Amino acid sequence: MPILTADMSAGTLVEWRKQPGDALKRGDTIAVVETDKGLIDIEVFTPGVLEKIVVQPGATVPTGTVLAIVRDTVPAAVPASVTAAPPTPRAPIIATPSAAVVPAAAPSDRLRISPLARKRAAELGIDPAAVHGTGPGGSIRREDIEQAAAARAAPAAAKPGGALDRQARLRQAIGAAMARSKREIPHYYLATTIDMHRAMTWLTAENLARPVPDRLLYGVLLIKAVALALREVPELNSVWRGTEPVRSDAVHVGVAVSLRGGGLVAPALHDTAGQSVGELMRALRDLVQRARSGGLRSSELSDPTITVTSLGEQGVESVFGVIFPPQVAIVGFGKIAERPWVVDGQVTVRPLVTATLSADHRVSDGHRGGLFLAAVDRLLQEPSRL
Repeated sequence: MPILTADMSAGTLVEWRKQPGDALKRGDTIAVVETDKGLIDIEVFTPGVLEKIVVQPGATVPTGTVLAIVRDTVPAAVPASVTAAPPTPRAPIIATPSAAVVPAAAPSDRLRISPLARKRAAELGIDPAAVHGTGPGGSIRREDIEQAAAARAAPAAAKPGGALDRQARLRQAIGAAMARSKREIPHYYLATTIDMHRAMTWLTAENLARPVPDRLLYGVLLIKAVALALREVPELNSVWRGTEPVRSDAVHVGVAVSLRGGGLVAPALHDTAGQSVGELMRALRDLVQRARSGGLRSSELSDPTITVTSLGEQGVESVFGVIFPPQVAIVGFGKIAERPWVVDGQVTVRPLVTATLSADHRVSDGHRGGLFLAAVDRLLQEPSRL
């Protein structure tokens, strides 16, 4: 069972899309899992043959549980002179590389638990022996204890009806992730005002030349500018692993999407910097539609390296986001509003937007964050190059 979000501790297997004996290639959807974020397609990252199904549909299991065994494809021909031992099935966890599962602790008479976690377990009345540890070597951390307590309390908090139950779990999951973020991540905040005159003028002309289904929204320009600005301040394109940040070579911008029943998800637009704005627009429409209808893929939830959020449509002028663990930054945009602006010493009216950065002070500082926002501004002044 993959870890799809920072606060995920378990998932329910809904169905298998492949059966024993089926050939698998990288990117195939092998199963569907239900989490607090909805139904998620689980992808395969190890090519081979589905050897055995371990967990049956309907079962709810902790993250890190082996769902199936996949074996490497056996070579087509083996020399007659070579007596090969039967291939030993490999049992990779079906999960994304960026959501690697920490192996469970080996059986031992001594429970591996941090002193802080043991104290927290006593406070919450949780039996540590029944908790799945996600620390090094399967050791139990404070977060594991708190997640176990939240999972125990969920049934009591849930309201009658499946939709209401899911909504309650979603709010609880978001709350747990945001509480962890504010507790563990030393945020710093920056803001700047960006003149969108050139970007909006270019966008109007560009859309007149495009068929209606292919027309662009200004939000895609903001997303592309963020992705390209990360080339100048690459430390913001990282995830926190254990005790240090791990920089990502690829830019996968997570886009905050509000769900119809309330709550939000922030799935990834893969290879954001490498796509044209037209390609990004098509990918964004597809991503938002699937996020709201329950068709996201596991990699889209686990791969984001930075998040962009915008509340401009709700009339909000600026938004200072809370970082989604394990990311180290989130960029916010407010509404575009016409305001007085000085251009070449003259006061004129321009469409302006407030861009904000919330970043992890363990990874960067205000100087580097300021360079990043300046790069976003500069890129939006040359929209044809995005």
